[in-house]
Amino acid sequence: MSDPILERITQLRAEIEAHNVRYYQQDAPTISDAEFDQMFRELQDLEAAHPEHASPDSPTQRVGAPALAGFATHTHRFPMRSLDNAFDVAELREFDARLRRLLGEDTAIEYLVELKFDGASISLIYDDGRLALAATRGDGTTGEAVTANIKTIYDVPLKLMGAPKSLEVRGEVVMRKSVFAQVNDVRGSQGQPLFVNPRNAASGGLRQLDPAETAKRKLSFYPYGAVGIELSTTQSGALEKLAEFGFPARPDIRRCASIEEVWREIEAIGAARPTMDVGIDGVVIKVNEIALQQELGDTARGPRWAIAYKFPAEQATTKLNRVFWQVGRTGTLTPVADLEPVFVGGVTVSRATLHNLEDLRRKDVRAGDTVIVQRAGDVIPEVVGPVLAARPEGAEEVEAPTVCPECGTPVVTAEGLIAIRCPNRACPAQQVSQLLHFASRGAMDIEGLGEKQIARFLELGFLTDIPSIYTLAERAEELVQLDRMGEQSIKKLLAAIEESKVRPLHRVISGLGIPSVGTQTARDLADTFMSLENLLEAEMEELDDVRDIGTRTANEIYNWLRDPDNAKLVRQLVERGVTPIVAERAGDQFAGQTFVFTGKLEKFTREEATEAVKRLGGQAAGSVSKNTTYVVAGPGAGSKLAKATELGVAVLSEDEFLAMLPGGAIA
Repeated sequence: MSDPILERITQLRAEIEAHNVRYYQQDAPTISDAEFDQMFRELQDLEAAHPEHASPDSPTQRVGAPALAGFATHTHRFPMRSLDNAFDVAELREFDARLRRLLGEDTAIEYLVELKFDGASISLIYDDGRLALAATRGDGTTGEAVTANIKTIYDVPLKLMGAPKSLEVRGEVVMRKSVFAQVNDVRGSQGQPLFVNPRNAASGGLRQLDPAETAKRKLSFYPYGAVGIELSTTQSGALEKLAEFGFPARPDIRRCASIEEVWREIEAIGAARPTMDVGIDGVVIKVNEIALQQELGDTARGPRWAIAYKFPAEQATTKLNRVFWQVGRTGTLTPVADLEPVFVGGVTVSRATLHNLEDLRRKDVRAGDTVIVQRAGDVIPEVVGPVLAARPEGAEEVEAPTVCPECGTPVVTAEGLIAIRCPNRACPAQQVSQLLHFASRGAMDIEGLGEKQIARFLELGFLTDIPSIYTLAERAEELVQLDRMGEQSIKKLLAAIEESKVRPLHRVISGLGIPSVGTQTARDLADTFMSLENLLEAEMEELDDVRDIGTRTANEIYNWLRDPDNAKLVRQLVERGVTPIVAERAGDQFAGQTFVFTGKLEKFTREEATEAVKRLGGQAAGSVSKNTTYVVAGPGAGSKLAKATELGVAVLSEDEFLAMLPGGAIA
């Protein structure tokens, strides 16, 4: 006997899934939102009243999972590796030439060009045609299981049609630009913080503990392949098969008969990029024929048969409202452009650096100007210059400040320098910046001591300078009484402060904020003087003799160390228990050798590798020169790798570098 309830539930599920495909994948809805909502509610009510008819692939399950306490980890059966990058046509041609050397010069290679979506990579595992598990890329080997959240994405089929019994599909989760604008409008009207860019909104959406929150982000999914199985004899055919199974079709892919045709396609995509509703940061070029992919094989970093072309920094124009001056931790005043918000390089930019007074004068930007903005290296927003034809009449040149905008102290400019500085050590802006720098991850790594906490503790008198961080434990009872702090957060903060007392010496030196002392110079000083006390007593000649430190930098360091207040600061740190770790030499295997690490290192951090080299008597540098012995290149290595090739410097993979170390691993 037929069950009319089950028949109606089955009918509703089929109709709703069909409407989801029309709405989310085809952009061609055939019913109104109200009609869809009524249909969806009827299905929810029927399933609630008849739990015996529950199904894991019902459309109601896309937002129906309860909030999670955390994410389980998942070890990928096939590692999710990275691709090498190309940044110009010459590097693409070298990629093509390399493949032809491996396959034979006469081999006909057809390439497939795909958009490189700027989102979050995901792995989808299907058993018997049903979505069983979804996991993030993680570190490439182990990711987080986010199945409940992935089910909220309507582009991801919960049940496949005609697919193999077992299937693992890889793809990218993105937030469309139009959706990004809508979601931020809603968040703004509700007084919530705005998302910075679509990529972060998508990535963060996957890691929400409540799937209902993920659903609010209206994410999309694009497949880029299956692993561990051959669906077709070509990459393009495999994508067509995935579309037949129920995944979104990929109309963006292009088949090209040569690398020159690939380049023409890239140029066309680059021109269309600003008008696309989805963010891309490049294109992926793959050998289309699966048999050739298998013949080419993989390296430790990724497939030999694919490469990612990365677009240069994206530019946009917007209005410059004003130029204001920001005070840094050393008292340097930096001009900053206050802009009408503009979407550029994947983010909304409302402020951009103008570096210094000389840069400001050279670019000659003025309030009211229409300016060109770009993200340098697709990271740091900067003003390229004004559009002079659009300059408003009467726009005046920006005046250099005569007093500090934070504390009103007259500013100073050292002879021969372009920097304008506030000399007041008690300037609140400097204090916040100094403390924040000292507590940052690259220095003392004091988790929980952020900008808001520092500003609040300064205002209350709990902090006065860097050494006072190590007296906060004496105020534990007072700290617990503060609003929005809580006993547990205070315990964690004080534990992090205590733990920071034994950081490596170079990180302590870096945290002091000595002018002209970055990470590498801090390492050089630590290797030479071996303790804070020795550094304090260093003479000018000794500083000038330190490897890679010039006379001007040595002079700045010497003057900083001889300042009574700075010397007192260092001594107080020692008195309050800061006992830096000094790396001991483990041998002279790398004596006289210089290493440069570049690209996205996957098997160790740059800091770990640098420490390993130094323990074996070698040096690590930030740039490639004729004195470089080895360049260790991870995925995405660009200009440094090209420079090494030009100079004939030996290039190592991460595995080859590890093989040179005692025990084949970083201790």
